[in-house]
Amino acid sequence: MFRSRAKAEKATTEQVTAATEPRDPEAPKGRPTPKRSEAQTQRRRAVAPPIDRKEAMKRQREVRRQELAKQREALASGDERYLPARDKGPVRKFARDFVDSRFCVAEFFLPLAVLILIMSMVRVAQLQNIALLVWLGVIVMIVIDSIGLGIRLKKQLNERFPNERKRGAIAYALMRTLQMRRLRLPKPQVKRGERP
Repeated sequence: MFRSRAKAEKATTEQVTAATEPRDPEAPKGRPTPKRSEAQTQRRRAVAPPIDRKEAMKRQREVRRQELAKQREALASGDERYLPARDKGPVRKFARDFVDSRFCVAEFFLPLAVLILIMSMVRVAQLQNIALLVWLGVIVMIVIDSIGLGIRLKKQLNERFPNERKRGAIAYALMRTLQMRRLRLPKPQVKRGERP
């Protein structure tokens, strides 16, 4: 109120320069805290020019749709560039080819499970007992086959990719064995019996 005009002008120029220059976070602020209404109007001005939200969402959906289409094509063709992150890399490709080049008991799990379920629903005690024994046999064979496959795959990965990151490759391969060959994605690139 009783300030001189020179001091008032100096204070306003200091406020302007302080607002435009970045300051050290450790330094004291050197100016009074602005009122909430002032801070909100400054924030509103700093925001990018308004874009039509519906249009932006539509564009974003279209870009996402194109990316998913590329991924679907890559899963069908095996194109490394557009595969999802879980399927990318030479280690994962080798694990896929290693699994696809051999017969695995686990890939017949689904059809056998349906067959065993049908056998267990029949009201004949002997057939239900047989279904239970077949179920137990299938589980034991899958476990033994998976352990053997995991050991062989780990050995091959250590030989071929000594400096690559192999974390999760064996679990990835074992999950692939549980899928029927025709339904696997990315599609198998090697025939049975071929060396990966």
